[in-house]
Amino acid sequence: MDLYRLTIHEAHELLTTGKISSVELTSAVFDRIEQVEDKVGAYITLVKDRAMAEAADADKVIRQGNGKPLTGIPIAIKDVLCTEGVRTTCGSRILKNFIPPYNSTVVDRLREARAVIIGKANMDEFAMGSSTEHSALTTTRNPWDLTRVPGGSSGGSAAAVAADECIGAIGTDTGGSIRQPASHCGVVGLKPTYGRISRFGLVAFASSLDQIGPITKDVTDCAILMNEICGYDPNDSTSVPREVPNYTKALQAGIKGLVVGMPKEYFSEGLDEDVAQSIDAAIKVIEGLGATCKYVSLPHTEQAVAVYYLIAPAEASSNLARYDGVRYGFRDNGAEELIQMYRDTRSKGFGPEVQRRIIIGTYALSAGYYDAYYGKASQVRTLIIQDFNQAFETCDVLLAPVAPTPAFKLGEKLDDPLAMYLSDIFTLPANLAGIAGVSVPCGFSRDGLPIGLQILSKHFDEEKLIRVAYNFEQETDFHAKRPEL
Repeated sequence: MDLYRLTIHEAHELLTTGKISSVELTSAVFDRIEQVEDKVGAYITLVKDRAMAEAADADKVIRQGNGKPLTGIPIAIKDVLCTEGVRTTCGSRILKNFIPPYNSTVVDRLREARAVIIGKANMDEFAMGSSTEHSALTTTRNPWDLTRVPGGSSGGSAAAVAADECIGAIGTDTGGSIRQPASHCGVVGLKPTYGRISRFGLVAFASSLDQIGPITKDVTDCAILMNEICGYDPNDSTSVPREVPNYTKALQAGIKGLVVGMPKEYFSEGLDEDVAQSIDAAIKVIEGLGATCKYVSLPHTEQAVAVYYLIAPAEASSNLARYDGVRYGFRDNGAEELIQMYRDTRSKGFGPEVQRRIIIGTYALSAGYYDAYYGKASQVRTLIIQDFNQAFETCDVLLAPVAPTPAFKLGEKLDDPLAMYLSDIFTLPANLAGIAGVSVPCGFSRDGLPIGLQILSKHFDEEKLIRVAYNFEQETDFHAKRPEL
């Protein structure tokens, strides 16, 4: 038995019954990393010695009968979450050697559950990208086809899960950065409602959009991770003091009687034929389970990309102003004057995509343009939220594609920012509205590339999201397929 192929719930069962140890499981994962990491490039930093010590401690806890569902389970962390004593780079030169003095709340909660943290996964620089090609530190490839992107910005996390280089992973989603790479890599990725998970210790990109979530091998694992990382945190002013349900109880058979909406704007021209066929087949499965599917309208979908690419860069411009070469991170020491040092530090420390978004955001916030750009975008954002609220008045969940196409070739869209931005057209409206969404595998293209089904729910209704995803998963076997490396 290849232990690295286990899911979280399978591994938990074997750990609890004493059939395997966390040390054995963690060793198997690191052996797998040694076998395939040169091909995939999922990680920026690995902490093997530390992880093996954590695994040994987890085994003691399990033997004492105090193990939790994540105790002893090797987990990868997207390199945008602070980890005390372990460098956190955000995929950027400007933080290449930054070692945080504290943990993010999510990392603390994983440690309290005695999960084994094995390393920091690669990502687009400061989470700005849809392909993980904007990482300044390494290149991640799609395990299903090493000539293609894994998606982004949580591409390292999704690729690590797909390639069995971890048992589960944590990603972040600002405009689709969990769901889109999950779709491209054939795994499950869930973006919770904004405010459901603490963002304390998450290095900010766009503070009103960023959300942390799990990337896993199946829906059950997703629910297990959600149970551990969700919950109110007074350290995060956007964290919502709301009771967290037991998400594993949502893993129940049956969705008969649910009303499922299909936004007609998401099934428009430009949708890849293989994606369209896979989504149509998924809808038939959902209907076969007893749900009623109907078309609904989200009329402001067409404006969502423009709204997002004003609001997100504006917030990025503000958040990234702190990287000035004075307090921490990279500093260019060649300048003789302070202003020149600022300029040289930021020019050399930030990559071209980050610089592009800072410039866009600064312009959108500048005097004389604020009302016309950022202000107007915020107003249209309200209309997008209203669209979703109206849809959920008559629907339990919404079904849609995750991305217009399967994973594209490395370099294919790197010199065409607009084409890259449009790859998130079906995911970023959920971030603007703050609702929950999940990607679950639903098919393969004629080239053998995974395709994901996106399921969206209203605010704080992740239980229904998980229930629909779980029932769909039980009727199909797409999630059980693994790439050959």
